[in-house]
Amino acid sequence: MSNPEKPLFSRHEHALEKTTETCPQCDSELVIKHSKSGSFFGCVSYPNCQYTRPVVEHERVDDKILVGSECPECGNELAVKQGRYGMFIGCTNYPDCHHIVHEDDNAIAEQDVTCPQCKKGHLQSKTSRFGKTFYACDSYPKCKFAVNHQPVAGECEKCGFGLLLKRQMAAGEKLQCAAKSCGHFQKI
Repeated sequence: MSNPEKPLFSRHEHALEKTTETCPQCDSELVIKHSKSGSFFGCVSYPNCQYTRPVVEHERVDDKILVGSECPECGNELAVKQGRYGMFIGCTNYPDCHHIVHEDDNAIAEQDVTCPQCKKGHLQSKTSRFGKTFYACDSYPKCKFAVNHQPVAGECEKCGFGLLLKRQMAAGEKLQCAAKSCGHFQKI
């Protein structure tokens, strides 16, 4: 006599959910499996049949040419493209031209802020491996100065340090001294 409390799957298959779909390759049953990369449909005949497909399928976007745009490196048109990290604007002449338009090419490029530590380099916008924006000296590795908020050329009114940071606070936008020992806030 079978036990009604017994689970359908063994302990190794605890992350499976039954579906009504069949495998297009071998006509076996498909189940929903869960992994650290997300949920997917998989064939129960694995490893004999290795059919899988994601549960949520993302719509693929074909390159959309931006009419009237011009690549500053080669003169070809630019297009909206989809890459492994999402949407971006790049040259249509890829792989001969590798030009990509970066989002952070605006505020810091306009301001050409000199590094307060080495006084030779300039602060540039960078992206960490976690996707966060930070600003670091372009003389790296000689100078390792970096800040997490947008730098503004100026001097602290309290300690005289040669760099301020633009901060969005609850009371509005303020400038903060970039010296860790000071941290003084002043109004814009």
